[in-house]
Amino acid sequence: MSAIAAAYSRVADPQRATLRLIGSAAVAFGVFLSGFVIDEPAPYELWMAALIGFWFILGLRISRYTAPLLALLLTFNVGGMLSLTQMKDLADGPMYVAVSTFLALTSIFYAAIVEDSHRRLPLIFNAWAFAAVITSMLGILGYFNAFPGSEVFTLYDRAKGAFQDPNVFGPFLVPPSLYLVHGILTGKLKAAPIKAAALLVIALGVFLSFSRAAWGLFLLAIALLIFVMLLKERSGAFRLRILVLSLAAIMMMVASLLVALQFPKVSDLFSTRAQLVQQYDDEYLGRFDRHRIGLTMMMERPLGIGPLVFGSIFTEDEHNIWLKTLTTYGWLGFVSYISMLCWTLYLGFRNLLKDRPWQPYIMIASIAVLGHAAIGNVIDIDHWRHVYLLFGVVWGCAALEQRYIRGKRLGDRGQDTCEPPPPR
Repeated sequence: MSAIAAAYSRVADPQRATLRLIGSAAVAFGVFLSGFVIDEPAPYELWMAALIGFWFILGLRISRYTAPLLALLLTFNVGGMLSLTQMKDLADGPMYVAVSTFLALTSIFYAAIVEDSHRRLPLIFNAWAFAAVITSMLGILGYFNAFPGSEVFTLYDRAKGAFQDPNVFGPFLVPPSLYLVHGILTGKLKAAPIKAAALLVIALGVFLSFSRAAWGLFLLAIALLIFVMLLKERSGAFRLRILVLSLAAIMMMVASLLVALQFPKVSDLFSTRAQLVQQYDDEYLGRFDRHRIGLTMMMERPLGIGPLVFGSIFTEDEHNIWLKTLTTYGWLGFVSYISMLCWTLYLGFRNLLKDRPWQPYIMIASIAVLGHAAIGNVIDIDHWRHVYLLFGVVWGCAALEQRYIRGKRLGDRGQDTCEPPPPR
């Protein structure tokens, strides 16, 4: 199909174009809902289930560039289904695997929707940032008991926003933090105060979650983002701007932290949570002991032991994504997950310095994926909705790059092609 024919087709079908515009807005709303998961099934699941069907009816397709992600995630969940055969009492096992499969489909959907049009990326990240600010404010207000009933947004004296667990709430806030930092460093200065205010709210939410994994992820991700931006930008003036604004942002966050620490409730919990190793980490059958025992056990269980079984044996869950994949998805799932993660990081870091419209988004998502893989050593990220969104963004942007290269190559040869035109 020529470019003229493609343009004519789009003009000749305004109803379809209108539906796609509504669909893009619906995608952004779905991302927004991912910040509000107090109960399960959450509104996010219901909305996304309908949205995925809606988009594929409209003609959304999975290209050969994102097909490997589909294959790896399906294989991963096949491992989960096989692990069900090892359970004496299925209990909640089938539902757990069903949720895993659904989240895998959301990742494929995000990859396809991004590949279809890179203009959806700002919608996705703006919706994510908006959700992060709101859920952070709920967590902050709940932590300080700002209104009757606000304690619903806390757990164990830790802010959790509109989430079930502070350890999910905190990491959820990190990718939109990177998006805001990038906007402050590269955008117009007149918009910087608004973005800085949003960043401070989110940073305070991360801090009050008192999640050591979230703290580490936040600091590591922002440091990597600034480092990559300094590598990419060759202008001395621009590098100076990045350094100056970065130092200003750090000073503002440190000042906010010092103010927060003036509250005894905050300072006491901070002094406890700031310790690198907690008592429950290195005690008998603590986190690290369970990791060692569990990994030894899984060497003799190629099909795993089934979803949620580990917690029933040791009274605590795995709190380690590598052990989790072995216990819940078996060796097949473990190999699939490792392959998918390594492939995702390869695609991300291979393309994150290329000057493209989608470059900021693949950079942010790749750094966030790397950071989540790091905290996966001490926490289970298996059912975190935003992690699957990150996978989808990286693969979608990588697919955009492949289409861009193919379109340019064919254009240089003067050939016509039935391939889709370069990304819109």
